[in-house]
Parts: sequence; C-alpha cells; structure tokens
Amino acid sequence: MAINYIHIISLKKQMGLFSKIGFVALLAISLASCKKDFLQDGSITDGAITGEQVWKNDAYARGVLNSAYFHVPEGFSIDGGGGMLASGTDEAVNSGINATMSIFTNGTWGPVRTVDDEYSNLYDGLRKVNLFLENLPNAEIIPTDGLTAAEDKSRLEGQAYFLRASLHFELVKRYGAITLAPRVFSREENLNLPKNTYKECVDFIVADCDRAVATNIPVFTRETTANKFAWRTGDYGRATKTAAMGVKSRLLLYAASPQFAAQSGVTWQQAADAAKAIIDLNVHSLRTNYANVFNFGADSYNVEVLFATRAQNRNDIEQQQAPISFDGANGRTNPTQEMVDAFETANGRLITDPANTQYSESNPYLNRDPRLGLTINHNGRIFKGRAVQTFVGGADGLNRNINATKTGYYMRKFLSEAATWNQQSNTLARRPWVVQRYAEILLNYAEALNEAQGIAAVTEVLRVVNLIRARSGVGMPALQTTNPAGNGYVALTQVAIRERIHNERRVELCFEGHRFYDVRRWQQGELFLNKPVTGMRITIDGSGAIFYDRFTVENRVFQPKNNLYPFSQNTVNRQPALIQNTGY
Repeated sequence: MAINYIHIISLKKQMGLFSKIGFVALLAISLASCKKDFLQDGSITDGAITGEQVWKNDAYARGVLNSAYFHVPEGFSIDGGGGMLASGTDEAVNSGINATMSIFTNGTWGPVRTVDDEYSNLYDGLRKVNLFLENLPNAEIIPTDGLTAAEDKSRLEGQAYFLRASLHFELVKRYGAITLAPRVFSREENLNLPKNTYKECVDFIVADCDRAVATNIPVFTRETTANKFAWRTGDYGRATKTAAMGVKSRLLLYAASPQFAAQSGVTWQQAADAAKAIIDLNVHSLRTNYANVFNFGADSYNVEVLFATRAQNRNDIEQQQAPISFDGANGRTNPTQEMVDAFETANGRLITDPANTQYSESNPYLNRDPRLGLTINHNGRIFKGRAVQTFVGGADGLNRNINATKTGYYMRKFLSEAATWNQQSNTLARRPWVVQRYAEILLNYAEALNEAQGIAAVTEVLRVVNLIRARSGVGMPALQTTNPAGNGYVALTQVAIRERIHNERRVELCFEGHRFYDVRRWQQGELFLNKPVTGMRITIDGSGAIFYDRFTVENRVFQPKNNLYPFSQNTVNRQPALIQNTGY
C-alpha cells in the first residue's frame, strides 16, 4: 500500500539539516503524487522500487518534483491552529489562550522556544529538488502538451530552479545568511557546514531565478490557446517565468533595504529594475475589483497572481478566523487598532493628518478607505448576511467567550462567505495561498525607485502607487504633490513619499505576511513592535449612544536580535559550524 506523502512530510520535519531519508521514503512520497496532472491523488503501484527505476519511469520522476511543491510554506495557519504571521506584528493579536504566536512578541523567542520553524522542511524540499535536477538529464520523460522531449525537460528544469530559489529565499528571509544547498549531500559527507555569506546567498538565488526564466516554463499561469506559454487548468500552482522574476524582485528589495544592504551590495536601482522587468512584460495586471482579489474559486489563479500554492477544498480558514457568533468560529486573528488606523479616510488623507476634517472619533468607520471593510470585520460590518457585533455584550464582543476578539476586530480578508462549518453538511471553498501578486510588484518598484532616485522619479513613483489606489472597489484619490489643500496630498520630499509608500504597502498587503519582514528590513522593529498594541472597546448606553474607547491589549517586546529568526537549539547542536544568529 502506497504511503501518503503528507504523512511522510510531517515525519520529515523532525529530521535535520540535510535529510538522510533514502529513496524508499522519497519514492513513497512520489507514489502518491505521480500523475502528470499536478498533485492529484492516486498511485501507480505498490512495493519497493529502486532509484534507477524512478528515473526510468515518467510518472515517478515527475512525482519527485511534484512533491517538492508541498514544501513551499503557506500562511493561513503557521501554528496549526489558525495563527498567522500578522499576529507577530502590529497588524493583529491572536485570540487563543497561551497562543504560540505570542512567542514572537513577548520576549521569549529563542533557540529553545521557536515558532514558524520551517528549517528542516525547507531543506527537505531542497534535497528533492536537487535530486530531480541531478537526475533529470538521464530521466526517461514522456513529452506532454505537444512539447518535444527537450522542451518538456526544460519546462521541468525551470520548475526545479524556481523551487530551489523559492525554498532558499524562504530560509534567507527568516535567518539571513544560511548554508546553501546547491546539490544533493550524501549521508557519508561531513554535514557540519558553515553558513555562506549573505551576498553568496543572494547571488545564488538570483542565478537560480534567472536560470528558471531561461527555460521553457510558461510565462504565466492562466490557460490560453497557446499552451506552451501558460499552464493548463490542472497545472495551476506550478512555476512560471513571472513567478521566478517575482522571487528575484522580492529578494533584491530585501537585500537593498537598510537591514541587508551593507552585506549584499545590492542597490535600490537593481531592486527597481527587477520589479520593472515584470511590469514591462505586460502579462499581469491588477484585478479589476479589489473585492475579488481573494474571492477564491474557479478564478483563484487570476491575472493578478504571479504564484500561489496548490488549491485545496477547505473551510478551516473560515472556522479558525470568522467572528465567534458565526457557527462557533474561533476568531483567531484580531486586527489591532494600529492596523485600523493605517487606513486613510476617503479623501486620501491619513487620520493623523491635522488637515483631515473627514475623520470622526465618534464614528470612526465612516468615510474610510474601502479596503478597511474588505479586510477587517469591524462592528456593524455585514458578514455572511448579518452585522458583526463587537460591542461589549454583542454576540462577537470582548470577553464573550474564550475565543472572542481581544481587540474589538476580526480579520475578514481571505474568508469565503460561501464556506460553512460545524454543520451536519458543510460547504468547502477552493483556494490556494497567494505567495506573490502584481500589487506587490508595483509597490516593490515604487519603493525601490523612490529610494534610488528620490523626487526626480516622483511622477513615475506616484503613477504606479496610484494604479493600486484607483482600481474598482478601492477608488481612493490619487496621491499628489501639487495641491496642499487637495485630496491625497503628500509633501514633495523623498521622506514623505517613502512614508506613504510604506503605508500603502501596509494597507494593501495586510495579513499576507509582508509586514513582519518589512519592518525588519526597514530597521523599524523597535519603532513599531516594541510597544503596546491597542484595540477598540465599544459600548452602547441605554439611549443607544455609541462610545469608542481605545485600550491596551498587549505589551509587546522587540529586541534587535529579533530582526532574524533564531536557529533552533537542535539544529545548532547537529551543526555547530552554523553559528547561532547574534543575540540568541
């Protein structure tokens, strides 16, 4: 009986740096994912097979590559209980009692108390990719989709290079400099290896991104009549040229930022050029209506998506994140008042702007950026046909039960209103985790270009940001520098424009996992993360008058060492040459 690859991956997460797992376990994984259609269920045969047989069998060989995709982390639940990276930042608080996510923020984060430790998982994935790359030249691949054998092998090779770049980047963004895995390491080798330099890591990942782009992988995901240039429906979730370019764009943006620039040698202009290369291809665009960006289903891999993980039919996201009065949901991710305050008013001004006459503390959700109501369930917001009640005493209010919001808010982003849970018969919604989307690329470009050229590039910088603000469902006034009394005004300085780009990124990409790394690469962790986070206590008196009172929810701790993840003590014990990150 074939072994389910998900069980194998779960067991393998307990293993060390370079997995010593042999072909028997690896091929058991492949058996469950060996069909040519991407990551479908089923197996071909039972019994032991040799490594040589794997590469002489088209389905087995493809199964090795297919299984590597499962090592790309997703962000819906990084603790297994609905915890999202947002709760490790000033975006949100986790409602769970003694939530694992609090390790990020309460000063206990360290080598023996880790969270989001994907170290072994990512190296296990790298081992599979390297096995595939080393054996692909002699593998007996049966061409598909009208491709020649050489074209199909090139397409497979491109996916492998993309995955190797992506998995390395997932390590680098967490730990900084790491030990590169450019090949398969054998069990006979000395695996007590030191880190490569940060620059070596960046250069290697960039090279793999460029290698992927140079192969025959499709340019984009969406199926067209020219199938050599796009994936067919059954293959959505695979690598594309623009996905590889997207990894390069994010990597260079991080590498050019204050946290890493001295180590990487990467310039802001290089980061701007990497994002601009994607824009210039003109194959991606913003989804017409922001309300539909995360409206998953048949259109999960839409024109805005550069790369997303495999799609699954599920309702656990809603069950973990919806307000508590909705069929016993857990309401795990509670946006902070700081996150709510980041949304501008409808006139395109920050609520802290002294010239902003549109914001009212007695009616704080009126006349706000529409993205507020599309990403956060606040009091009175309609969800699944009825109003959310976060006021004290309301069905979703503070202290209502052990899962109730701690901040007065619940996350709305990613939730499907069609999904049901805790019913006799439940409805699932099909969705992936979107790793990269075009809005991020536009923001990468705007940020890097502003840093590289300052106000000399202000016209182009604001043009790109305003594409995001102008789309249907958002409709925010364009940022402009010429009329101080007008809507969307921003002072004509590099610093002022930087702050608005940072805020636009905070709002547009909220809860998608960016804020955690953005504040670190900007070296602003002590500014934003080393202070209390607040919520909103809403009370209603006997006359029906509503009162809004900000209150402290949690005190937060951030130290300079927290700019990087700690290597777990088990990892350092196995690999002393790695050397623990500074401060841990």
